[in-house]
Amino acid sequence: MKFVGTRDYVATDDLKVAVNAAVTLERPLLVKGEPGTGKTVLAMEVAKALKAPLLEWHIKSTTKAHQGLYEYDAVARLRDGQLGEERARDVRNYIKRGKLWDAFTAPERPVLLIDEIDKADIEFPNDLLQELDRMEFFVYETGETVKAARRPVVIITSNNEKELPDAFLRRCFFHYIKFPDAKTMAEIVEVHFPGVKQRLVADALKIFYEIREAPGLKKKPSTSELLDWLKLLMAEDLPEEVLRERDTRKAIPPLHGALLKNEQDVHLFERLAFLARREGA
Repeated sequence: MKFVGTRDYVATDDLKVAVNAAVTLERPLLVKGEPGTGKTVLAMEVAKALKAPLLEWHIKSTTKAHQGLYEYDAVARLRDGQLGEERARDVRNYIKRGKLWDAFTAPERPVLLIDEIDKADIEFPNDLLQELDRMEFFVYETGETVKAARRPVVIITSNNEKELPDAFLRRCFFHYIKFPDAKTMAEIVEVHFPGVKQRLVADALKIFYEIREAPGLKKKPSTSELLDWLKLLMAEDLPEEVLRERDTRKAIPPLHGALLKNEQDVHLFERLAFLARREGA
């Protein structure tokens, strides 16, 4: 089956090509892009489109590569052995499978999401090179080799917080999700809010992109933040003319807390409003 997007996910043509190329090559798809551009949701929608089970491994700063394979609780086994527990005789009772083990042994070909790989330390990708390349690993405690009968579809996301090793990049098919233009964004809004007032969307998008283009902005609002803002605007049932207001004293849009997420950016727009008022005085 080919990935052509889903009813709930607007995929650009180049993104569809990237997903299908990775599936054909049986290589991990490395997806980069700004936070909030739908990288994590992509894996969910690919699984839905391919009718495949989804396994999610969300990476944290403390995550180690071996946790994706398995973890052996030697301390628990020692304690149980001292207490004379029968289960202590079998080492398998103390091995916890990781997401890669589950993906390799799944009865159906799954989609495996390795989310935000750049959160872990720099050695994390290198520690998974062989396992992702060969789709197998050795369990030292039991002497068995876990090997995938069929290579899972692997989608790896990164927010570009750290550079990934060249050896790791060579083993992936790479795609960068560009921030949606106004036309694509309008399609995304329509998916989430069917039948929303087009005038409201047009005015909101105009303000949204003006904010993103403001020089000196520390954190640009993302797609998810735009959707939150629109949801609030509809919930408050604000008059449409509020967004079309051109009064320079109201440079900060209504309910701006959904778009501006730190005091530096709020102060930036307050200064812009002050300068506009002073120039207009």
